[in-house]
Amino acid sequence: MSVATPLRVIGSAAPRTDADAKITGAARYTVDIDLPRMLHARTLRSPHPHARLTSVNASRARQYPGVHAVVTRNHLEGLNPTYGYFIKDQPIVAIDKVRYIGDPVAAVAAETERAAVEALALIDVKYEVLPTVGTIAEAMDKQAPDLFESEPMGIVPAYGQGASAEKFPAKNNFYQFRYRTGDAATFAEADHVFEDEFHFSRLQHYHLEPFVAVAAWDHDSLEVWSSCQNPFPLRKELARVFNHPEQNIRVHVPLIGAGYGAKNNCKAEPIAVLLARLSGRPVRHCMTHEENFLTQSQHAAILRLKTGVKADGTFVARQSHILLDSGAYSDASPLVAEKAGYRIPGPYRWRHIDTVCDCIMTNTTPAGPFRGFGGTQTSWASESQIDMIARRLDINPYDIRKQNFLALGEPFVPGESGMDSDLHVGLDIVAEEIGYHKSNRAEGRGIGLAVGFKDSGGVNKPATVQVKATTTGGLIINCGTTEIGQGVTTAFTRIVAEIFNCPVERVRYAPIDTDITPFDQGTNASSALVVMGQALEIASRECLDQVMVFASEQLDCPVADLVLDDWVIKRGDEIHPLQLLIMGYYGGTGFEFVGRGFFKPSTDHRAPLESQCVSWEIGWGAAEVEVDPETGRVDLLKLVVSGDAGRAIHPDVCRGQDEGAAVMAIGQSLFEGMRYRGAVLENIRAVDYRVPLARDLPIQFTSITQEQGHGPGPFGSKGMGEAGILPVASAIANAIEDACGARITSLPITPEKVLSALDNLKGPDET
Repeated sequence: MSVATPLRVIGSAAPRTDADAKITGAARYTVDIDLPRMLHARTLRSPHPHARLTSVNASRARQYPGVHAVVTRNHLEGLNPTYGYFIKDQPIVAIDKVRYIGDPVAAVAAETERAAVEALALIDVKYEVLPTVGTIAEAMDKQAPDLFESEPMGIVPAYGQGASAEKFPAKNNFYQFRYRTGDAATFAEADHVFEDEFHFSRLQHYHLEPFVAVAAWDHDSLEVWSSCQNPFPLRKELARVFNHPEQNIRVHVPLIGAGYGAKNNCKAEPIAVLLARLSGRPVRHCMTHEENFLTQSQHAAILRLKTGVKADGTFVARQSHILLDSGAYSDASPLVAEKAGYRIPGPYRWRHIDTVCDCIMTNTTPAGPFRGFGGTQTSWASESQIDMIARRLDINPYDIRKQNFLALGEPFVPGESGMDSDLHVGLDIVAEEIGYHKSNRAEGRGIGLAVGFKDSGGVNKPATVQVKATTTGGLIINCGTTEIGQGVTTAFTRIVAEIFNCPVERVRYAPIDTDITPFDQGTNASSALVVMGQALEIASRECLDQVMVFASEQLDCPVADLVLDDWVIKRGDEIHPLQLLIMGYYGGTGFEFVGRGFFKPSTDHRAPLESQCVSWEIGWGAAEVEVDPETGRVDLLKLVVSGDAGRAIHPDVCRGQDEGAAVMAIGQSLFEGMRYRGAVLENIRAVDYRVPLARDLPIQFTSITQEQGHGPGPFGSKGMGEAGILPVASAIANAIEDACGARITSLPITPEKVLSALDNLKGPDET
């Protein structure tokens, strides 16, 4: 579906701009950086989940052949050695104690990786083992050990109406976000109040390019090549950690081999930088696949929902308590907490909302941003409970959603922006495609619907961009949005080509270099099109205006008389190549026209998160399953996902985003997860960690890109890279209950859980 008029470039089918380089292997990633005299870093990691460091002796490692530097806690003096987003609690290497298996204790830089690994074995570390908390329940127990005896430095940002937060409200709880609107007495007006608990499993991001950084420290200048999604915040954090002038730090970001949220803030960089400073040589710190598992994960969660409804299915009030397993350090957990707490109501109309989201520390891998950013957890719980409520009230789950959807343009909550997708249209599309309203369903088969929901574009996020037009009509985009596989270079070059009415081949996306590239907060939260895209449109049109004014002055006519077509000015039947006009005025060296664009949502204290949401990202999903009651096996027969692109800049890229996200969700739903035994990760090896394979795809897998046209980005576009992951798990669970009556409330949905749920349905004489 499309409501927009045809354009020359936007929406057309053509290869991605990075396709040839990636297919041929010519694409350059951070893992490919190779500097002269470069050393290789390896990290010694804790074998204990919780222990005090009594001594670290690296004298033998320093004498090992090929070793040029060894970092231990003794080298942190004079630094601000801990980092994080809101709370600065994660050290470069352990200082007083280790807090999870894999916590860095020391690092070596040597001529080869082999020499570095062999030197690590010579470092003598003595530990005093401490009691461990491996789960949320253990961490919250009154007798639990404190992971931090003293409170690390941190902040609580400003919030608007209804929202608030607190640091360290309880033991091992380092951040609590709250949102409340309406009156709690509203629950008394509900005819039914339902309370349910849901459990969400922990995933590894499983990006193919590992965490990697190369650092070179030359006198007062630090240069870093990093596979990171936010080069400018990374530069700022490195400046703070190393007490080094920010203007003397230069960060390059080549192509990124995926990130899914993990590659934000410090990961491989601090160790690479410190070793480079100590050795006087460039240092490459490239983690192994197993080390990725020990560096970042998604949040496992417990979600408790209390929901009041009228007898006819009208939603009245929702109270939620979300517990995020944040692992050993805070990382971005406060940000995830505010997003999860804010998104738990879903895209529905409520008279009262009361949400608390707590970040609980455990002796496990630190958790951080993951595709969907709190929306995966909340969509799983919210959309599962909505189906459960509908069935308890004997109301069709499709009808109860339609009855309570927010309308197009209706504010999400007081002070917030309105919905920019028609929720009814999207639900009808997936329901029709899956055959939801057909009555001839086979025995043991069921269909489920779900609607995933998240705010998109970040919070109060600034973006700047520069567009240059050369004498010969070449166009150069200079901005800090990173290419992590999502196709942003393709989308942005198309936007500029459309505005300049020229082929995409004329447009180039410049490499990211913080010395030259204009500022951007980071590539996350589906913000590229709705935030940077708006800045890009401003810069492009400013640059175009300069070109057209110049041409009008040279031809002594109004701009309105002129048309630009592939770097040729047309005035009626006259044709004037711009290159000749430019060189005729500026001389043989020519000239460049430069447009600059800036966009930031306005600060608004009425908005709960201090600025209104730029856009809303909705994912509609429908699943058909078959359940074997003898084995508990669930076969996913058909899956339909749909997102609203607003306007599809490149339809194939939009489709790829929805389908890729949905495949990740299939894994989350049915088998994928980090398996912990206490605080010990049991499936850290790639061979033991199950990700979706081609054979896991349903026979019928359909994605439908909607173009409703209400987006705030260029030409009505919206971000959609996360929508496809949001509704799948709950749609599958809802389909399972439709098929056999068994309700699963924890992920992944295994045959054992299905059999257990089926047993719970049986009477005493049947078991």
